[in-house]
Amino acid sequence: MRTRKQLLWWLLAGTKGGNTRILILAALAAEPQNANQLAQRLSLDYKTVRHHLSLLTENGLVEGIGAGYANSYFLSDLAAEERELVNGILRRKGMEELK
Repeated sequence: MRTRKQLLWWLLAGTKGGNTRILILAALAAEPQNANQLAQRLSLDYKTVRHHLSLLTENGLVEGIGAGYANSYFLSDLAAEERELVNGILRRKGMEELK
C-alpha cells in the first residue's frame, strides 16, 4: 500500500504528466472549475485535462460535483490536508506553491 507521500510524489513529480497535474491543482486551488474552463485557462487540450482530472480524482486529490459537461472540480480534503507536502514537492521542482 502506498503512503500519501509516495502517492503525491508519484502523481506530481514521478511521471511525465506531473507538471500538468500541478497546474490543474493550482487552478483549482484558486476556484472550482469544470474541465472546459481548465482547458481554456491553462491552454491545454480538453481531453488532456479530462485525463489528468480522472487521475487526480481516482487518487483522491480532486472531487467533482455535477454530471457530464457541467461537472465542477475542486480540491479534495486530502489535497487540503496535504498542502504542505504538495508545496514541498513544488518547491523542489522550482514551481510556485499552491495558495
